[in-house]
Order: sequence, then structure tokens, then C-alpha cells
Amino acid sequence: MIPYGKQDINKDDIDSLVDVLKSDFLTQGPKIPEFEKKVSELSSSSFSIAVTSATAGLHLACLALGLNKDDYLWTSPISFVASANCARYCGANVDFVDINAETYNIDPILLEKKLIEAKKNNVLPKIVIPVHLCGHSADMEQIYLLSKKYNFKIIEDASHSIGAKYKEYPVGSCKYSSCTIFSFHPVKIITTGEGGIVTTNNSELAKKIRLFRSHGITRDKSEMLSESHGDWYYQQIYLGFNYRMTDIQAALGISQLKRINEFIDKREKIAQKYNRDLSSLPLRIPKQRNYVKSSRHLYVIRINNGESRLKHPEIFSQLRRLGILVNLHYIPIHLHPYYSKLGFKKGDFPNAEKYYQEAISLPIYPKLSLENQNFVIQSLKGLTT
Repeated sequence: MIPYGKQDINKDDIDSLVDVLKSDFLTQGPKIPEFEKKVSELSSSSFSIAVTSATAGLHLACLALGLNKDDYLWTSPISFVASANCARYCGANVDFVDINAETYNIDPILLEKKLIEAKKNNVLPKIVIPVHLCGHSADMEQIYLLSKKYNFKIIEDASHSIGAKYKEYPVGSCKYSSCTIFSFHPVKIITTGEGGIVTTNNSELAKKIRLFRSHGITRDKSEMLSESHGDWYYQQIYLGFNYRMTDIQAALGISQLKRINEFIDKREKIAQKYNRDLSSLPLRIPKQRNYVKSSRHLYVIRINNGESRLKHPEIFSQLRRLGILVNLHYIPIHLHPYYSKLGFKKGDFPNAEKYYQEAISLPIYPKLSLENQNFVIQSLKGLTT
């Protein structure tokens, strides 16, 4: 079986976990701030807050930015449902901006058109979440300029994109956003098992996210709303959550970060081979804009259903029968039953829906062998021509 994605764990990773298991701290110990510091160094951000998942990070970022009932959050329809669900956790409304047909990210032109209409109807978003699909950054400068004109905050969903760059800036630098969220699920660029992190340059935002991460509780006397009763004392000042990463996870993240450039270089070589060998087939290969360095989390092809020998559903099924565990990232969020009940329907976001009818995620991960990649390529040739 050839999965579409897979973690790369070596002896150093395992040793780092054993060291923590032998130490005094398994949950909240010194490895978490060490990991946070290293992510901030990598991303050129001022603060990093490690959490249990990217989903938790999105939720906390929305809370810290004050998203409430009757507010609107806009995001991409082509993402995992967490990019929209985070608004619903806060009781807020969700809407979507259709994707660009080449990058598969929020289209700034369509975003501006929607903002113009929303201003007329007094339903402008409080937060917009661009999703950096496949590790390819959205056009953040254009979205940022619109945020200044229409007064919304930006959270970057960079679950796919640690180690990527937008123009000369690392994704996660928050040059054009309030905060950025990374994921460390096993199929991502690096892994902590499960886990995520929020980066930001805003000290007040970082403080709030840290409080929300740990039940809304503080032991810092300067943050308390009344006088401390003694050295044992703590106060809950927000309704928070237990979204804390463990030292075990953080130790794995520290070890994995040492190889992040190696991981991305290997992914890039795999992507370039796909580009060369698939370019003559009746399908569309991913395009990378010249202002982006992608982390290559996913390699998504789009089947030309009008020219391919077999159509998209048959190709997907046949590849899986051959042991190539391709996937589809993603089902448009607005087509899920939960969101249909909120009033969304087929036809609302045509670019996203067309993408869904054509997209297949091919295997791409550091340990994908040349033999297995060639098998994927030859299988696709046989099914499409």
C-alpha cells in the first residue's frame, strides 16, 4: 500500500521521546517553551503558543480576537471543516469566498467583490481565514490590503505550510495577519503525533490565547482581578479549555524541526518529478506562483474529464484498487449536511465545486521511493490515456 502521506520518524526522534519519558515532566514541562521558541525562530514571529491541534489553535485565535454571536467569519470552501467550524464554536456565522482556479486558495478578486456587496448589506466579516492549501500560500498582501479597507482581522490557516514562504517572508511571520496556525498531524510536514501551534506578533493576543489554552486560569498576580490569597492561589478569569500540548509531543516536534528543510527538499523533488512525468497527460498539474515557496504538503492533480480515458471517480477507485491510497482534499465545506442546513447549496461556489469533481491528491512524503512514485505515474498513464 502506498499512502498519500506518512510521517518520517528516525532514531533521534525516538530517543527524544525516551528522554522525556525518563524525565520529571510528561505534560507541562520545559520542552513546550523550547519548542515554541524554535517555531518562532523558524517563522520569524514574536510569539508561539503550542496547542493540542490546529483545530484548537483556530478556535483559540477566534476567541482571542473576540469573535461572537452575530459576527461573520469568511474562509475558503476548499479546506478541512475545522477552518469553518472554529467560527461555529464561538456562535458566529460562517460564509465562504470561492477559490482561484489555479492556486485553489481564496481568490482576492472574488473576496473584494464579496466585500463590496457585504458592505452594502452591513454584513462585513469580523475575521477572514485564508487557507494555504497544499502548502502554497494565499496571496496575503492583497488580502491584507482589503482587511485595512474593510476592517477585518486575518487568521492564516497554514496547517499545510510550516517551512513555506510568501515573498521573502516565512509563512507564520504574521506580516499580513493577526496570527497563523500550523498543524503537526502525522501527514503534515513535521509531526508531534497530534498537535498545532499559533504564531503571532501581538503580545496581548498571545497572552489571551495562552489563558484560553489552559482553562482561562492564571497564577500571575498582575493578571488577577482581585488580591491573591497566597502563593497557592490561582484565578479563572476566562472560560477556557484544556488545549495544552504535552512535553512528550513538544520533544518530538523539536527533533522533527531539525530535519524540516530535508523534508521539504525531498517533497519538492517528488513534486518536480510528477510535474515532468505527468505534464503530457490529460490532467492539470499544480502551479506554483513565483512569489511562493510551497512546503508541498499535498500534490493535487485535476483530471480532465473531457479528455481522459476514464473519468475522475473511476480513476480514483482504480488507483485505490492498485494499492495507491490517493485522497481528495477536500469536499467543499458548504456541501456537507451540517452547512447545507445553514442555507448553503450546490452552485454557491462554482470554482470549488468544479475543483471537487476533478481533484485527486497523489502520494507525496519524504520516504516515498522512486519505485513507488514510478508505479503511481505509470498507473495514472494507463488510466487516463
